[in-house]
Amino acid sequence: MSDNTLIAGAQSLPALTTLNDLVFNMARRDAPEVLRYKRAGAWVSISAREVYSIVARMSAALKRLGLRKGDRVALWSENRPEWTLADLAVLACGAATVPLYPTLTAAACEYMLRDSGSRVIFLSRPEHLEKIHGCWARLPELERAVLFGGPVPAGMSAARVLRWEELIGGEQIDPAREEAQAYEAAARAVGPDDLASIVYTSGTTGEPRGVLLAHDNLVSNVLAVPLEFIRPGDVALSFLPLSHIYERMVFYTFLHHGVPVAYAESTEAVPQNLLEVRPTLATAVPRFFEKMYSRIVGNLQQGFWARRRLFWWAASVGRQELACRIEGRPAPSGLRLRHRLANRLVFRKLRRRLGGRLRCFLSGGGPLSPQLAEFFTAVNVMVCEGYGLTETSPVVTCNVPSRPRPGTTGRPLEGVEVRIAPDGEILVRGRNVMKGYHNRPEETAQAIVDGWLHTGDIGELTAEGDLRVTDRKKDLLKTAAGKLVAPQPIENLLRSLPYISNAVVVGDRRRYIAALLVPDFQRLSEFACASGLDGASPAALIRHPLVRNLIGRQVDQVNAGLAPFEQIKRFALLADDFSIAAGNLTPTFKVRRRIVEEECRDIVAELYK
Repeated sequence: MSDNTLIAGAQSLPALTTLNDLVFNMARRDAPEVLRYKRAGAWVSISAREVYSIVARMSAALKRLGLRKGDRVALWSENRPEWTLADLAVLACGAATVPLYPTLTAAACEYMLRDSGSRVIFLSRPEHLEKIHGCWARLPELERAVLFGGPVPAGMSAARVLRWEELIGGEQIDPAREEAQAYEAAARAVGPDDLASIVYTSGTTGEPRGVLLAHDNLVSNVLAVPLEFIRPGDVALSFLPLSHIYERMVFYTFLHHGVPVAYAESTEAVPQNLLEVRPTLATAVPRFFEKMYSRIVGNLQQGFWARRRLFWWAASVGRQELACRIEGRPAPSGLRLRHRLANRLVFRKLRRRLGGRLRCFLSGGGPLSPQLAEFFTAVNVMVCEGYGLTETSPVVTCNVPSRPRPGTTGRPLEGVEVRIAPDGEILVRGRNVMKGYHNRPEETAQAIVDGWLHTGDIGELTAEGDLRVTDRKKDLLKTAAGKLVAPQPIENLLRSLPYISNAVVVGDRRRYIAALLVPDFQRLSEFACASGLDGASPAALIRHPLVRNLIGRQVDQVNAGLAPFEQIKRFALLADDFSIAAGNLTPTFKVRRRIVEEECRDIVAELYK
């Protein structure tokens, strides 16, 4: 763990035994701002006193509806204050939250509601409510829905559908008054081993499984987050879905340390919200950095040669300075001077686009390309990558700003043990490991053996104790020559290129490695216009020799850094990107490899003729 002095009063942080303590401790601090959101074009703050009052009133309302300890309550919404307030109110009742991604199909939502046995569901939009209405008859345990905003669709029972405002009505509850005692007594009756949430995995390899997480699982992760990430005056921007356990745990961590959190309006609004909120901390998934890098490179290619040359000179200086930091030696005076110049001419402008105050991005939810991690850290946009799973609440290891190690996911958190099995699988043990899979005792017994969680990921520990994750165990490709190839690192390299949006590497039991590539059609349209192909459809573009040559040159760049048996010998271009709606992309933007290969089986067959 890092030096506690980076947090004011870190030694006297209030005790945290369950997630309910977050609200009690927040009320003691009585901070003027805990949450921030945008309403009618202006940013609005919610104080600690308001959070406490709303959570207490909502908790009381849920109990009046008959919610009991051990019940389940689903949350189907994008990020907004009501998400967090409902989550904390459900936990205060001793019930468990079942988060659902806002992009889920009605069928997937129905499956999770039935499997979890949810009695109540909170929804953000009338469209979601209409989807629930269509399957409600098949959900005998679902009793009521609570709508955050918008009109209740016609024909729906007022007894079964309630409005958020109706449940939190009444005067503000003061933590010092007697009426708060009943709320606190019920919330304190919840113990560390009680169930806090059932979180359904993305399901890249099959049907989603409900991961059972107790209060102690999540609390242990919150308390183990290295303290050097937090500083006085920090502000965080939240734009990853709160239904993602990574964003949710980090959100709890910010609440624990008194860091105000602003909710981004939408994914599309993140660039503008960064400029408005000017956060110091934010979480993101690798896809965010891949797109950012692609935009940077694409913009440079359209600019003057002098601008390109200056940028890549500055990036080279940044890499040299980063190498000194990694090796633990001071940079030579000449390099320090060049680095200050690079910062003034290039890096500072880049950080300005992120609000100008961003100190660190926390990357999770999937493997980040080592090249991207090194690039952003070198240009003074610190990216600290971590590794974890829903089953580990979720963080297992993470890099820290004072010790950057691009290409690894850092050392294990305090209290978390990691070891590598003989076949290369990563095993994890600690308080953060789940209670099990809901309604799946056999799968739980297979996943947790002698206290060690078998993650299904392949990796290695460096001599310094950092974890390097290679790939999913089930995703490793074995060529006809018997060579093992990890597809994810190759796919990450491909996705970081300016004209490639997505990639799936194939070649299991085949003579060579091939790839299915989705071009970045927005960027490609600019190339097409300059090449006299303006107006061509995606289907026409992917067949044109100029486009295939352009993508081919990008593939050659990746091949140059690969071993001969890893190199992509042939590729096919796809006219349609993968999507959550199509079912070939998970809500966390991971490609469902088996589904894509099945959908493209004829195209893959052509690659091996």
